[in-house]
Amino acid sequence: MAKQVGIALTFIMFLLLFTAVGIYSATRKQNTTTDYLLASRNVNPWLTALSAMATGQSGLLFIGQVGNAYKIGISSLWLTIGWAIGDYLAWYFIFKRLRQLSEETASDTVSSFLSQNMKGSRLIAIISAIITIVFLGSYAAAQLVAGSKALNAVFGWNYNLGIIIGAVIVVIYCFSGGIRASIWTDALQATIMIGSLLVLLVVAVASCGGTGQMWQSLAAIDPALIKWNSSQQPWGFAPFFIGWVVAGFGVVGQPHIMVRAMAIDSPDNIAFARNLKAALGLVTSISAMGIGLTGRVLMPDLLASGDPELALPYLSLKLLPVVLVGLMLAGLFSATMSTADSQILSCSAALTQDIFPAAAKSYQFAKVGTLTVTAVVLAIALLGNNNVFALVTFSWSALASGLGPLLILRVWQRPVNLTTAIAMMGIGIATALIWNLGLDLSSAIYEVLPGMAAGMAVYGIAQFLKHPK
Repeated sequence: MAKQVGIALTFIMFLLLFTAVGIYSATRKQNTTTDYLLASRNVNPWLTALSAMATGQSGLLFIGQVGNAYKIGISSLWLTIGWAIGDYLAWYFIFKRLRQLSEETASDTVSSFLSQNMKGSRLIAIISAIITIVFLGSYAAAQLVAGSKALNAVFGWNYNLGIIIGAVIVVIYCFSGGIRASIWTDALQATIMIGSLLVLLVVAVASCGGTGQMWQSLAAIDPALIKWNSSQQPWGFAPFFIGWVVAGFGVVGQPHIMVRAMAIDSPDNIAFARNLKAALGLVTSISAMGIGLTGRVLMPDLLASGDPELALPYLSLKLLPVVLVGLMLAGLFSATMSTADSQILSCSAALTQDIFPAAAKSYQFAKVGTLTVTAVVLAIALLGNNNVFALVTFSWSALASGLGPLLILRVWQRPVNLTTAIAMMGIGIATALIWNLGLDLSSAIYEVLPGMAAGMAVYGIAQFLKHPK
């Protein structure tokens, strides 16, 4: 009991620190929608990199990736490496041009950027906004579930209570300073994420008897855990790996991350932010994978009688002193909440700026939109699937397939007509859904690849029919 009280006090202390940073960010805010949604396009590149890393990983990193490594072993590394390569390529080829063009066209949201200078732009804006709200809303719900899982593991709280607490914190973040509050708290959380993951990894590996002993223990539990190419790659390594490279490139369809490129203070600072984000992201991802592997050695029963996605909080309780458990839990919970608030802000922007543009310049309407979206996300989290990895990867694929191909074309200023744009979004999402749910082929090739390929194929066919040779 005393240990739980100590953890709770430490957890609350760090949570208050994160919340205070978010509230302090309000001292820099201006009561305009551009400031609420893009921090007046004046974000420091250090903050951009840390924020992009934290908001892109969070629940998926602490809960999903740890659980995935626990279940399938060392071959989970290829997912991490593939994703990192794809993400880096997206930053290299897309982000700088998006920052330049979004300012030139005064686009405050991804949907408004997709529809700029296009005949039938209102319809494109509405459809892309609906896609954002549906799938990014589900993504945000997964973050609330991830945070709730951590609280349940440490304190035994009811899942629903943790989800509701998370939703309240999200509203505080959003109302205090909009995207600026999200970015500032992201940066602090990213720093704590890195430190806490490395501390837990070192302690956990030492508890396994070192890396050599850990490797031998994994082999004794199941030889597949130390195979680089596992049964999780049914079509072989190359299709599996390429699928995850494209999955990482699918960041181009994620509004909550793309707005960070749109908010940086200068297009020239994108390269620095990209390199810093990539380096730190690899550190946290490989650390999470290592923690999952140590969890399989130290707590082998989770697979049969528990939840592998809770390996990190359980390991923290088992191995770390009270203060560090509180720190780890606060970092995990707040990172998921800050990601959720980034996603809810993007959904709110889609609702208030793109679906109801008549009120787009109303700062108060933007806040009403945030409350509305939070209520919807809360309902999804309370009623939906508790598998964070499945929720996040599915939402990511739908957004990447629906918005990614069109955004690539718009960034490179390729001509796209209304019919082609709608068909690209619809067929991209439909292909990803069929690949995942209908054909059940995602374990062979993650559905972002066929989804984005289908969207680009629609454009290629349209261009061929328009200009046949």
